[in-house]
Amino acid sequence: MIIGAGDIASILVDRDGAIFFASGVSNSNEFRNEEFDREKNLLLKQDKTQCIFYFSSITIDYREKFEKSRYLQHKLEMENLIKNNFENYNIIRIGNISWGTNPNTFLNYIRGKMKNGEIVEIKDEYKYMIDKEHILLLTNNLPLKGKNIISVFGRMAKVKDLI
Repeated sequence: MIIGAGDIASILVDRDGAIFFASGVSNSNEFRNEEFDREKNLLLKQDKTQCIFYFSSITIDYREKFEKSRYLQHKLEMENLIKNNFENYNIIRIGNISWGTNPNTFLNYIRGKMKNGEIVEIKDEYKYMIDKEHILLLTNNLPLKGKNIISVFGRMAKVKDLI
């Protein structure tokens, strides 16, 4: 079962015994409690006997730097809900996706500002990018039994080289 209709959900291939939960908060600048509550409530409605695949954030591995982020706190809460409520899970911590139409993804946000003639500050920093093929390799092959957390860094690139 695939839960969601966004960029990640659109590429997933259904697997018997798996719930692909791709209906979470994807905007790291989100602040509305109703969005966080929507994800939490939808997650808790899922069949706890199935293996859930949850797409989290690689920034959890760097939580000291982002501790005050409401988004990061929410992702940690969702991971804990999964750990405490599901018999089997694959929590996949990813960076930024390299495809899609969601205007809130890192690349699309910058591209949208540039397209609208807005000034964009391009910081001298690296971002971790993951492509469709990498996501599919994981979701098609990770086990349906067990309690797994995997951090997927993907390709590291300078922001200026991505646009």
